[in-house]
Formats: sequence, structure tokens, C-alpha cells
Amino acid sequence: MRLPRRTSPYLVDGALAALVLFAVSLQFLFPDEGGDPLSWQGFLLGAGTAVPLIWRRRAPLLCAAAITCATPAMALYHAPPPDVVYGGLVLLYTLAAYAEPVPRRVMLVGWLIGASATMSMKEHAEPFEYAFHLLSVLSAYGFGVLARTQRAYTTALEERARALEREREIDRSRAVTSERARIARDMHDVVGHAVSLMVVQAEAGPVVVRSDPVRAEAAFDAIAGAGREALQQLRLILGVLTDTGNGRGGLAAPVPGLARLPDLIRQVSATTDVTVTLRASGHPRPIGAETETAAYRIVQEALTNTVKHAYAARADVQLDWGAAELVITVTDDGTGSGSSAASGGRGLVGIEERAAACGGSARSGPAPHGGFRVTARLPATHRPAAEKAP
Repeated sequence: MRLPRRTSPYLVDGALAALVLFAVSLQFLFPDEGGDPLSWQGFLLGAGTAVPLIWRRRAPLLCAAAITCATPAMALYHAPPPDVVYGGLVLLYTLAAYAEPVPRRVMLVGWLIGASATMSMKEHAEPFEYAFHLLSVLSAYGFGVLARTQRAYTTALEERARALEREREIDRSRAVTSERARIARDMHDVVGHAVSLMVVQAEAGPVVVRSDPVRAEAAFDAIAGAGREALQQLRLILGVLTDTGNGRGGLAAPVPGLARLPDLIRQVSATTDVTVTLRASGHPRPIGAETETAAYRIVQEALTNTVKHAYAARADVQLDWGAAELVITVTDDGTGSGSSAASGGRGLVGIEERAAACGGSARSGPAPHGGFRVTARLPATHRPAAEKAP
């Protein structure tokens, strides 16, 4: 079935026309008793019902006109008329499969009338002969309709497959874009936080290096610690980019979550001049890993903005566990902008994106009693059992 599709249409239709011409010529080569022998007039009329089939798919209406004229002429020339109009049957199949509705229906009716008129020319025609010719015409047309329906069904399936493939490509592209955005947010948070702490300590180091060597040494230790922490987090983030599916690409490091918030608070308090406190209310419970990571990064980014832009002496981190959400509030007493937007950064935008990515929301602005405040509301539904498994 695949070979005719790969072969030239003219070659296939030419072979079909030759086969029809051979079948039509048999009635002249082997005439019935009293029939006409082969003559050049009969051969030309027979050829007129077969040769136009070469263009049956390229010009179906012209082919139909030629065969429709040649077939009655051959019937009149040959007495009695041929039992099977091979060219006409192929023509009706072609029209039913390829032509527009009006031409193919008109041609069907015309051939049914023509077949009945041709049989009326035959002496002592039996009823079954009428039925045979009419059923032959209807059968050829019916096979063409089935072929057209099958072709339309196949085309619809192919189009659906292409649409599904396009949807898969779009989904894959969206997934890649989302993953790149997540990695970019993580890298921004990790690098921004670590660099902020290192800059603060590096600026304080030269001031106390002679007057307070112990404090200077602590500053350099803080710089080294922040750098090591940043490198560890970057290896964890970038490990997914080199993961080949065998578990060797990423590092077995813990994903930042709520359990690591105390370490973050202690790090910021120990390495900067900002005193940070952590408080919680309500009933803590396990939540999704994505939400936990978002909560950690939101607090980290808010404290980074406080250290870099707020000129604050104190910051408070409040976790309020509600029935269906976790409200995170980070407030400082700074006199600066308290936000990275004033310096051209995208820290607050990243906080809003992280909250929205896990189904929450975030807003930021000046606190009522001075300073700056970041509030994030994250869904805090119970983690599914499959997600709780280690």
C-alpha cells in the first residue's frame, strides 16, 4: 500500500489506464458470436474510455467529460454493447474520491441513466442485467466515497498528531523556561545574599584590622563562611543542569526549607550589624517542598534587601501559621529604601514571583511605624503522603 504513494501519480494512473484499455480490447479480440471483430475504430473508441484515466486525479472533470462521451459512442459502435464499462467504473470511483459534491453527484445520476439507456438497446435484456449494471455503477461510486472518507480520517489523525506534537513542544518550552526562571531566582538569592554579607564584612574589616584584630578575624571568617555556603548552594542549583538521569549530576545536599531559617537568622545576625529575630505563631506542620523552599528564599531575599539597602539595626521575621496559609512578615527599622528596586535590582520582583509560583502572593512597602515590611502569603495545606516519604 505504501509503494503507490511513493510512486509518481502519472506512472500509477498510466498503468491503470493501460490495464483498462487491455480489458476493453478483449471484447474486440475475442468477440461473442455475432459480435464485431477488432477494428481501428473500435480500438480508438475503447482507447477514449481508458487513456483519459492518466489525468483522472489531475483533471477529474475533463477526464469525466472525455470518458462520458467515448463510452456511449463505443456502445453504439459495438453491438451488442459491452457488458462492463471498465473506464466508467474507474471514473466514478475517482470522482467520488476526489471531485466536489455537485459534479460527482450529477455524474452519478447521469451514469445511472446512461446505463439504463444502454441496456434498453440490448435485445431481450434480462432484469438481472439491469441490476448488474446499476449495482456496478453504485458500487464503484460507493468505493470512492469510502476512499474519500478514509483519506479525510487519516488527514484528521495526522493533523491531530501534529497538533499534539506542537502542544508537547510548547509544554516542553514552557517547562524549560520555568526551570530557567527558577534557577535564575535561586542563583540571584544565593549570590545576592552571600555577596551582601561579604561586602558588609569586607567594608568593616579594614576599619578594625588594627584597632580590634579579633573582630577583623571574625569578619574574614564570616566572609569565608558566606562564600562556602554560597558555593554549596550554587552546586546544588547547577547540579540539575548536568543531571543525566542516573543520579550523578546533582549533589546530595539538603534543599533550603523552613528548618534552615534559624541558621539563616544566626548567619545574618553574626556577620552583619543587623540583629534579626525569628518568631512563630500558630501550629507548624509539614508543607510542600516547593512552598518550603519559596518561604526560605523569600526570607533570605528580604533580609538581603535589609542589609544592602535599609541601613537597619534590627529586623524581625514573623511566621504566622493559619488554617490554610502561612503568612511570612519581615520588618526592619531602617531609614533607607529597604528595597532593591531603588538600585535597579529585582529582589522584590523575585519575592513576588516565588510566592505566585506556589500559589501565594506577596506585597512590600513602608511599615506603618517606620522601616520597611515584606509580607508573603503561601498555601500551607498538608503535604501529601508521597511527598512526606524520605
